[in-house]
Amino acid sequence: MKAKDIAELMDEPACEHNKKAKSGCAKPKPGSTAGGCAFDGAQIALLPIADVAHIVHGPIACAGSSWDNRGTRSSGADLYRIGLTTDLTEQDVIMGRGERRLFHSIKQAIDTYRPPAVFVYNTCVPALIGDDIDAVCKAATERWEVPVIPIDSAGFYGTKNLGNRIAGDSMIKHVVGTREPDSIPENLQRHGVRVHDVNLIGEYNIAGEFWYVQSLFDELGIRILCTLSGDARFAEVQTMHRAELNMMVCSKAMINVARKLETTFGTPWFEGSFYGITDTSEALRNFALCLDDPDLMKRTEALIEREESNIRARLEEWRPRLEGKRVLLYTGGVKSWSVISALQDLGMKVVATGTKKSTEEDKARIRELMGEETKMIDDGNPRELLRIVEEYRADILIAGGRNMYTALKARVPFLDINQEREFGYAGYEGMLELVRQLTLTLDSPVWQAAKSIPPWETAEKPGGMALISSLTDKLPTNNEADASTRGITNSGIGD
Repeated sequence: MKAKDIAELMDEPACEHNKKAKSGCAKPKPGSTAGGCAFDGAQIALLPIADVAHIVHGPIACAGSSWDNRGTRSSGADLYRIGLTTDLTEQDVIMGRGERRLFHSIKQAIDTYRPPAVFVYNTCVPALIGDDIDAVCKAATERWEVPVIPIDSAGFYGTKNLGNRIAGDSMIKHVVGTREPDSIPENLQRHGVRVHDVNLIGEYNIAGEFWYVQSLFDELGIRILCTLSGDARFAEVQTMHRAELNMMVCSKAMINVARKLETTFGTPWFEGSFYGITDTSEALRNFALCLDDPDLMKRTEALIEREESNIRARLEEWRPRLEGKRVLLYTGGVKSWSVISALQDLGMKVVATGTKKSTEEDKARIRELMGEETKMIDDGNPRELLRIVEEYRADILIAGGRNMYTALKARVPFLDINQEREFGYAGYEGMLELVRQLTLTLDSPVWQAAKSIPPWETAEKPGGMALISSLTDKLPTNNEADASTRGITNSGIGD
């Protein structure tokens, strides 16, 4: 990828960084790719397309370090679960065999799995030695008549967010608009009801959480042509240009896709979230409003009234156990404000939130929800997070998996909110799952035991020595231990 192409992606017109007096997104600093490089971001963005063969062109460590690192789920195809790589070695680099290995790897993937398409991810080593993956992919497409899509996402190009945009840009250039949608399925065909086609951009179906929402769209007569990219299929991505409306679910990840679909095909878009009762209802209303269908608006309001009434009644028994609890939320992007809304629906108080991957628009929404004086954590190392937990008297830390051991060592209740989680929290049903997991975490008896004074530190208190003596009396003596050991050896186990 040329420098001007990277600069164009960093200078995204729809991004909040490029408004007012600012120009261009923040350039990566040395070491910033430690949290995820451009290749990592590109693969995260596209790996959930479940029926595609995803080939990592580079040393095997690139595939091993990044494959299956997101808890996305598929309702059928599972080819995305197979890690494919060209496995470049030192000899391949020295002898210039990278392009040849890639060509044969594409052939092997097509012969073995018969996929509808092959995605080739470029990494640092082949980018440095000058492998022309565009030419190889073009030749492979002509040879086997299967779309082979190059994704030039070498890690040293920049951060994970840049990789997300590179992936989205590749879909716009090579995939979107190459096929027309299928006919409307029977389950959406109703007498007198107009069916609308929409896309969800930046929805990854983490832990299958999108399935909590999909049934709502089916009931309203809204067909989701494609979720880029959770539980998606290659054929669905091809038809994204025919949508009437797009919803941007994760603002910073693929905002260039939403903007280019609008400029190229005239498809309007808006940003929304499915986390929490309030935001889920607001997203459904926005769909009805933007599609400008009075009958859809009426049916949407009826659905929202029914679902909100149902979920609020089911949450009442949980509310007393969570209301008033103080939360430190350390995440980024759309979750930095959307999860706040979900927690506030439960009567919980968010004392601080992370904004490392948040846009200026995300931060504005945080201030709207929490007030102008809210505590925002731009870069929280473990020591800083624990200081904030103590200073703000947080009852629980909600963050990504990498912060789990920080919380556990400090004996602070922890809930995983990022892509490694095993539970989905989107939609009305997802809200109930979030409540269950919060309650199980906060009410676990392990925290009371972990924070209590251990017996050996109460030796100087009345009864302390007696307790320790009663425990040590039960331990075997040296002679008993030796006899026990000899018994095991003589029984034949040690022979």
